[in-house]
Amino acid sequence: MYSTGTCPYCIMAERLLRSKGVTEIEKIRVDLDPARRIEMMQRSARRTVPQIYIGDIHVGGYDDLMQLDRNDELVKLLAA
Repeated sequence: MYSTGTCPYCIMAERLLRSKGVTEIEKIRVDLDPARRIEMMQRSARRTVPQIYIGDIHVGGYDDLMQLDRNDELVKLLAA
């Protein structure tokens, strides 16, 4: 998950993932390393954080993650 240290949506995304049983979340802090922000933008075609990946699948941001959860697709994606 590409994130920053002060992003409330990053914190909420992490809480949601942990509530679904995710124990390890690789956080890539784009506020500490500008090169990683460029990498995030190239990889996701988005500028905002969080940008969440589950495995190689780009989920999107917090709203996208919540939509997956509402549609009961998040658990399936995490199980795959």
